[in-house]
Amino acid sequence: MRWHLDTLAPAERLTFVLHDMFAVPFEEIAPIVGRSPVATRQLASRARRRVRGVSPRPGNDPVRQREVVTTFLAASRRGDFAGLVAVLDPDVALRADQAAVQLGAPAETVGVQAIARLFSRYAGGARLALIDGLAGAVWAPGGRPRVSVKFVLTDGKITAIELIAQAERVREQEVVFLEHSTSR
Repeated sequence: MRWHLDTLAPAERLTFVLHDMFAVPFEEIAPIVGRSPVATRQLASRARRRVRGVSPRPGNDPVRQREVVTTFLAASRRGDFAGLVAVLDPDVALRADQAAVQLGAPAETVGVQAIARLFSRYAGGARLALIDGLAGAVWAPGGRPRVSVKFVLTDGKITAIELIAQAERVREQEVVFLEHSTSR
């Protein structure tokens, strides 16, 4: 049996391993992953679903990834709530690193409605880019990448979004812009 742990986000993987393999209570895992016990329980649940039924590298079809991210960014720029909902999985989760939180992003947002509301107002300045070979978005004032937005797709829907603003992590990424700067 192949477990597909490589398909999980780091916090999901850690939560899954600690709870499901070592029976560590969610209350003890929560401070480790920087979430509440309820959010930690959701991480474990999402990880279990992915481990059980996921193909080896979901969403890594670069053409499909680019189509979905392009549609997502276009809907965001138009403030098209329905367009955003159409490309988001119902259980989509957004996570932001501490530097992105300091810039005003929420640390974690879960659910299609909440994430569609968030991006229908705030992603207009992001540019379509390849981030480490997969379509994503980058906020780059003056052409210098400051925040990257990475997407995970499953069955053609965005299931996870990661906001990265920690300067060292952003610098370590290979970023290739696929569109010119927008007016925002």
